[in-house]
Amino acid sequence: MSGSLSRRDAIQAVVARPQLQSTVDFTKDAVTTFGENVFTLAAMKDRLPKNIYKALVATIESGSKLEAAVADAVAAAMKNWAMEKGATHYAHIFQPLTGITAEKHDSFLDPDGKGGVVAEFSGKQLVGGEPDGSSFPSGGIRATFEARGYTIWDPTSPAYILENANGRTLCIPTAFVSWTGEALDAKTPVLRSMQVLAAQAERVVKLFGNSNPGYIYATAGPEQEYFLIDRNFFYARPDLSISGRSLFGGNLSKGQEFEDQYFGAIPARVLAYMHECEQELYKLGVPIKTRHNEVAPGQYEVAPVYENANIAADHQQLTMTVLKAVAEKYGMACLLTEKPFAGVNGSGKHLNWSLGGPKVGNLLEPGVTPHDNAQFLVFCAAVIRAVHLWGHLLRVTVAHSGNDHRLGANEAPPAIVSIFLGDMLTKVFESIAKGSPKGPKAQEYMQVGVDVLPPLPKDPGDRNRTSPFAFTGNKFEFRACGSSQSISFPLTTLNTIIADSLAFVADELEKATKGDSKKLPAAATKLVQDIWAKHGTKIVFNGNGYSEAWHKEAVEKRGLINNRNTVEALPVLKDKAVVALFAKYNVLSARESEARYEVNVERYVKDITTEGKLTLNIARTQILPAAIRYQGQLATTAAAVKASGVKGSTALLEQVAGLTAELEAGIAALEKALGHHVSGESIAHAKHARDGIATASLAVRKSADALETLVADDLWPLPTYQEILFIK
Repeated sequence: MSGSLSRRDAIQAVVARPQLQSTVDFTKDAVTTFGENVFTLAAMKDRLPKNIYKALVATIESGSKLEAAVADAVAAAMKNWAMEKGATHYAHIFQPLTGITAEKHDSFLDPDGKGGVVAEFSGKQLVGGEPDGSSFPSGGIRATFEARGYTIWDPTSPAYILENANGRTLCIPTAFVSWTGEALDAKTPVLRSMQVLAAQAERVVKLFGNSNPGYIYATAGPEQEYFLIDRNFFYARPDLSISGRSLFGGNLSKGQEFEDQYFGAIPARVLAYMHECEQELYKLGVPIKTRHNEVAPGQYEVAPVYENANIAADHQQLTMTVLKAVAEKYGMACLLTEKPFAGVNGSGKHLNWSLGGPKVGNLLEPGVTPHDNAQFLVFCAAVIRAVHLWGHLLRVTVAHSGNDHRLGANEAPPAIVSIFLGDMLTKVFESIAKGSPKGPKAQEYMQVGVDVLPPLPKDPGDRNRTSPFAFTGNKFEFRACGSSQSISFPLTTLNTIIADSLAFVADELEKATKGDSKKLPAAATKLVQDIWAKHGTKIVFNGNGYSEAWHKEAVEKRGLINNRNTVEALPVLKDKAVVALFAKYNVLSARESEARYEVNVERYVKDITTEGKLTLNIARTQILPAAIRYQGQLATTAAAVKASGVKGSTALLEQVAGLTAELEAGIAALEKALGHHVSGESIAHAKHARDGIATASLAVRKSADALETLVADDLWPLPTYQEILFIK
């Protein structure tokens, strides 16, 4: 293959790279490997006094308050365990409002006053640390001169050893708050929301006769889609290496139209990478279950079994870290951005959500006869009510510049939030609404027409990939999350809005029954009927979410909100009802809600501005010079042909000259948009970023992508999609 010198060098490096074999020890039992670098309950039981262990387990498994006296004993045991595994430092791991994790490392060693050192780790050091509270996004909660911030140990998320070639560190999951006690992170609101969800769910369960339901908690299992490309191509594309997204390119002779990538055979190099990722994640206690090729060339997916939602959020951050780190070892780059390549499938992060507990099971499990399962129907109805009332808030939780390229495309759900229940469950609710509850049909089996195949039970309903919020058997799947984002804010919001609905349900049932359990069946039926009539008929939609007819019906007839992009969605965070909702349940104060609005607006502006600057730089210094050189070559050739007396066409020259002029004009317009200074509130800056910078960047790209199809291959400076996605 030809190409510019840098492209040829990148391709040659990929082709010449020796095939790395997986370093995973396949003789080692994965069951015994799982959690070996985690300070698990088993490790605690072996190392802690019985009373301390019992107190800690009560905190972890039932949400009870942790006594300060427990911390010293836990710290000593944790230090000994970590040092036996080779750890020399400990780090409080927290999740600032950057979307990624942060860490502050400290050594276990302290001077002993005699010229030596002693290994120390006290309860005080375990419980809290003090990173700078002003150097992370705070949305105005902290000013530069107000630097104090605190990390606070989260005992419900286990500590672990993070190891690499350069050492081992004891990592302690923590919350991160300001000196004023306000949340500067993603974890603290998750913990608050899980606390209120547990309280309201317990109220409802007790009404159904379970006087001792134990601790009830949200569960989550976030799927993760990602791209893998060779690092030689990654570094030859400044747009990919800096923004994680290609700002130029297309012209795919073959993309995903053959549908041969999805669930295809995993390439050997990628499989070796996946094995190592899984090994590292197993050691960290992450319950990875699934791996496979995704739809687009170079795209893959990993998915865990769902678990306690707070731990799932921590594990999701770890998963992204491991995916990116291991890719380097195999000479690849892992792209977690939502739309790294135009014209092929983007990446999401489906968030599977449910709630339950050891004593109550899964509260969204319908059972064989869902029409008779009043408790399930009430909990499911509460979710329906919550999503109808607060769908526009759920939309905000997935609003960022990367996801704007994906939502609504034929690969992700639309921006209008609706619920897919499936035909069976929808008919159950409809029959209850009519006063004649009907159960599902008897178990059906697939009729395949091949006698040797065993009978396969048929699911009661199909799946709907266009639905943002779909019931999938015993959980709901929030499919609009972007692949690069933390799941913490979607989790916080889901927990809060459903806690609010469960509080409403509990109030209504308590009022209707007045303590008489015999009145519960009729009260529950009436409640489900009312919720279905008021909310279910508006928010439940089992059809094609991509169709124009649905968009019209959703907005004009059902009154649903269609905030098509981030700039339209973010002001919802300032809505008085939204602020009041979070404040009512002490999940976010009014100031904390305002801070998250400001942080997200600022992040959007930074993302678009960075991409605009990259577009300008690449277009001006690489693409325009290539186009001008080619135009010059064509002009020289045309003049030589004309001088020879041979009649020749100048159509290509004219086409290239026209597009080059368009590109120059686009560059000038983009430079002007980047130089324009907007006054007013932060949202005004975001609107300019969307309407000015992003629009001008797209115009530059349009001209450049057209030139890519015309400019001689040996002059084109950037590795192409065809090379990046298909040369492994």
